[in-house]
Amino acid sequence: MWGLGFRWLLLLLAFAAAVELEARFVVEKNSLMVTSPTALRGRHDSAIGNFGIPQYGGSMAGAVVYPKGNSDACEAFNSGRKEHLFRTKPGALPSFLLIDRGNCLFAKKVWNAQYAGASAVLVVDDKDEPLITMDLLQEDDEAAKYIQNISIPSALIDKKFGEQLKKAVKDGEMVNVDLDWREAVPHPDNRVEYELWTNSNDECGPKCDMLMHFLKEFKGAAQLLEKGGYSQFTPHYITWYCPQAFVVSKQCKSQCINHGRYCAPDPEQDFSTGYDGKDVVVENLRQLCVFNVANEIKKPWIWWDYVTDFHIRCPMKEKKYNKKCAETVVKSLGLEMQKIDKCMGDPNDDSDHPLLKMEQDSQIGKGSRGDVTILPTLVVNNRQYRGKLGRKAVLKAICAGFEETTEPNVCLSDDIETNECLSDNGGCWQDKAANVTACRDTFRGRVCECPTFNGVQFKGDGYSNCEPLVPENA
Repeated sequence: MWGLGFRWLLLLLAFAAAVELEARFVVEKNSLMVTSPTALRGRHDSAIGNFGIPQYGGSMAGAVVYPKGNSDACEAFNSGRKEHLFRTKPGALPSFLLIDRGNCLFAKKVWNAQYAGASAVLVVDDKDEPLITMDLLQEDDEAAKYIQNISIPSALIDKKFGEQLKKAVKDGEMVNVDLDWREAVPHPDNRVEYELWTNSNDECGPKCDMLMHFLKEFKGAAQLLEKGGYSQFTPHYITWYCPQAFVVSKQCKSQCINHGRYCAPDPEQDFSTGYDGKDVVVENLRQLCVFNVANEIKKPWIWWDYVTDFHIRCPMKEKKYNKKCAETVVKSLGLEMQKIDKCMGDPNDDSDHPLLKMEQDSQIGKGSRGDVTILPTLVVNNRQYRGKLGRKAVLKAICAGFEETTEPNVCLSDDIETNECLSDNGGCWQDKAANVTACRDTFRGRVCECPTFNGVQFKGDGYSNCEPLVPENA
């Protein structure tokens, strides 16, 4: 059974890859200004790496260093050394390490440079071609380790310009440059529009873990921006259709709804066990409908509560990823399940679903934004975000999308905490008579945990019930 499922998976992946190859991919750029030597002074484009933390809305000056050995940075620079070779010395400009492309992952190069003390990395292309975005060609645990821990910006520069910088450094010239991200995100007005292409599947490995962590971590800031009218957020979900020749196959039926029109990969990549791709499509649709219903009552920020609570209460790993569990989350947030069911419709209909059809149409790039082909993807003011999916990094990119002097206070201060327990008790259990609540406000948003009250420990799920724990010898 695994062999058959695996062959079907390869077919779907091949189909998805074909779509990706035809997709319109837009390279996001920042400006690089050489300030010295005089002979190289001028502005150049560089392509922002799809990891690390670009300084959106700001700029950064540094001195270019080209290593005498290990020029591709595929080996650790600090082997056998106590000091960090490229750490900035007091009074000196930060070190921008110039390294050659090739022989190992982009992320590994940048990680080795960061560990050696570099403040930024410039990778020189090894062929004459238009700039590309530095990213991963494949998912693996080694790459995930680098990606999660990279905190410096990086960019790719073209071969000709890179060779000029290398020659200047080798000739003993002082090479200083400014990296500028101030125009990397458009800022047309006093509201930022951004969208996150996400997924309800929590069994796809490191990328899913990173996404779920980000949703919980960013929820407080997102809701603050939305409630203040500073932003307009829209969630999106990628689906693809099943090739017509396979619509009636057992495999397609397990991965798709609406007769093959909307499909998702099997969460465990094993068709003989666990959840099916169609379970993911249905929950993705439910989350879209939660957003739409919450939007109707002018509380779109409830979507963040739903997706984070669903992940906590209904994980695949605990076999709770189902409609019944989803309904308990919806009920705790005060939304009408009837409206959500009506929005979702019948997954067995042999017709287009208006909401999912709109999602597939939205995957096609418009204007300055390329096609969306991978998860997760964040788009700010119609420009794809590049860099680490972390709270501070993303907030910086969103804040760069405001016109100067129109930034909300959340952009001007690190203090973005709000007490979510003050609104409807955060959707958690409470005993109003005894003034006991399971809601606890934290930096990353509220959690629902049964409390200890007057020396008595309460037990339960924290959302719908908490009962006092009676000692066995009582």
